[in-house]
Amino acid sequence: MNISSHPRLLTDHASPRRRQLLDETSKTIYDGPEPGTYVLYFKDDVALEKDVLTVSGKGVLNNRISELLMTRLNDLRIDTHFIRALNMREQLIRTTETLPFTLTLHNVASGAFAHRLGLEEGMPLLKPVPEFSLRNEELNNPVVAAEHLTALGWGRFEEIDDILLTSQRINDFLTGQFLALNIRLISFRLEFGRLYTSDLMDDSQIVITDEICPDTCSLLDLTTGKRLDRQGVQDSPDEAPKIYQEVARRLGVLGMDIPEGTTPPSQDIFPKNRPLLKRPLKPKKSPHGHNSL
Repeated sequence: MNISSHPRLLTDHASPRRRQLLDETSKTIYDGPEPGTYVLYFKDDVALEKDVLTVSGKGVLNNRISELLMTRLNDLRIDTHFIRALNMREQLIRTTETLPFTLTLHNVASGAFAHRLGLEEGMPLLKPVPEFSLRNEELNNPVVAAEHLTALGWGRFEEIDDILLTSQRINDFLTGQFLALNIRLISFRLEFGRLYTSDLMDDSQIVITDEICPDTCSLLDLTTGKRLDRQGVQDSPDEAPKIYQEVARRLGVLGMDIPEGTTPPSQDIFPKNRPLLKRPLKPKKSPHGHNSL
């Protein structure tokens, strides 16, 4: 199938007939329609501290939110793996060599960051603080220094510098974007991939991968003082549908046109029944990242 052709729409209950590359709690990766592409499928599950919560329609909204924010980053000439949305739950993305670390940029002392440093919860920081973490669940994703990354060959000096500069640009954009919606951006997590532009190993560039949504951002509603993120879901599981809906509503994605034959965004995405808290969260051994296959 050509990339520019019309994609086959998938229902929430039908499994796609293509090779599955990776299955994580909130997303699944499949082979793409052409070499150099994958299909990223957004699921309704969200990992909490000890459980997995199923929130009907969460994947649809996170797909829309991430599509919007990734598109705007591309418009700002900040390169991402995002190519385009395929349907309500899927995106076409570029294949990359995923770097074995993430970067979390903190604007406010909160959660584990505040606890680890003995800081007051909610204390504004004098300037944004970037933290690298190794992608290793068995080691509890430890915080590492930039020197670890270069000394151990996980990233080149120029790549780390580029990542730090890019993260600051993204922070400026996201902070202003959410502040305009009366939301404070407490922190956000980024993942990165190395995109090869030729057969030469050194001919590559770093791009933003994964997703940008309430599952990867820490968000505070400045009107109500409530969290609009995964911590908010952890604190109030019954409010989970409203949390994702509210972020999507403020970003304007609930009013976007929906392809024919898919679920309308406002009425049917969230049924009136409570979210399902069904199964314990099991440690999952996976590759360094969803694009490292």
